[in-house]
Amino acid sequence: MPVFTRFTETIRKKEKKRIVSVTLKPQVKDCTGTVWFTDLMLQEGDRLSGYAINTETLQKTYATGDEYAVSGKRFYNGIVRGSMTCVIFNLGKTTVGLDWKITPNQNMKAGSISLALGAGAHKATFTHAASAGDELSLLASTRECLKNGSPTPKDGFFQYSAAGDSKHPVTVGDKKSARLYVEFREMEDGDLI
Repeated sequence: MPVFTRFTETIRKKEKKRIVSVTLKPQVKDCTGTVWFTDLMLQEGDRLSGYAINTETLQKTYATGDEYAVSGKRFYNGIVRGSMTCVIFNLGKTTVGLDWKITPNQNMKAGSISLALGAGAHKATFTHAASAGDELSLLASTRECLKNGSPTPKDGFFQYSAAGDSKHPVTVGDKKSARLYVEFREMEDGDLI
């Protein structure tokens, strides 16, 4: 049976210049057997994160053995004014994607609404302006970015929550506010593929 191992490395820039392209050349030396490289991923920051599909096991809903576990979807509501950090409590045993819905209370200019992880890594920004009452959706479950149910562009990444808790900086227009709704399904590793 194949065994997949995750390796990480921090790449440091020599100069403070914008990166235009990156070339990776995986190499293996002094070994025998078969080696597969899967899911090569680059991300900002010096900590391993990212929402990636597990290549070794299937996931199943987490709802056993914990009095606080939720068998369906878990959700949180909130309000953001200017900027804040939203803490998501994920009682599951593994990382899961988050479905965010943001409804501005005032008109917001293009690029003023964003979501991120931790200290600002894995950031997603809605690139179009929004009117009061618009519903902006960033859905990791379906890999969609929507405005009032229709596709809309974004810069950045779909969001996820690590097992335990994760912090998510949320920013809207200066001196403006928006309603937040975040939904996810707590998961754990299932059977081997």
